[in-house]
Amino acid sequence: MITPAHDLLDWTPDAIVFDCDGTLMDSERHWQEARNRAFREYGFQPPPGFAVQAMGLHYEDCGRLMARSVHKPELAEGLTAALLDHFLALVTDEPVTMPGAIQFVRLLSGKLPLAVASNCPRVVVEGSLTRAGLLGHFQHIVVPDTGDGIRPKPHPDVYAVAARLCGVRPHRALGVEDSLTGVEAARRAGLRVLGVGPRPQNEGATQADLWLPTLLAPELLSWARSYGNPRSVPEP
Repeated sequence: MITPAHDLLDWTPDAIVFDCDGTLMDSERHWQEARNRAFREYGFQPPPGFAVQAMGLHYEDCGRLMARSVHKPELAEGLTAALLDHFLALVTDEPVTMPGAIQFVRLLSGKLPLAVASNCPRVVVEGSLTRAGLLGHFQHIVVPDTGDGIRPKPHPDVYAVAARLCGVRPHRALGVEDSLTGVEAARRAGLRVLGVGPRPQNEGATQADLWLPTLLAPELLSWARSYGNPRSVPEP
């Protein structure tokens, strides 16, 4: 059940699970440029609206979508490899955090378990967070893993596993997401969800418990500063 928006920041979760791309790290622009370069490498232009369709997808799913979008499903493997190669080069050259990410994470660090649930490869997540000086604040990093049966978003697996590793029941954890794909994954896992970024149109606006423009939102930073004080009493 969606929590009324005005109630979310009156609530005290027992753990917080963050998405990485577009939530902590400003890497969605790198993915978009990597997609463009991969398309061009194979002699195509990105179809209109493709960036919106691809937002939040696991890179392997994105590679398959790229191939289908140009009616060349046989190119899925090659486009996927090109996509990841271009992205790794871009994110290594220019890692950038999202507004408020460093402040928000540091305010909460040590107060409760923090984890990351991402569709990106582990090397990308850990490398990006290391360069941003954030990796040490997180107790767990969860990414899709076929060996462990962890499926990518929008499946709930990465969020469900992150909550379990944090030692909390899913409904006692808060997910922080920027994409509807990620919001769906967190909700399906049973987490409450804070959406960060432009408020989606139509029914997408109601998928998260609350949407805020950035992690720099004054009410959010105030909530983080006050987390754990005597007036914040966790639910049973």
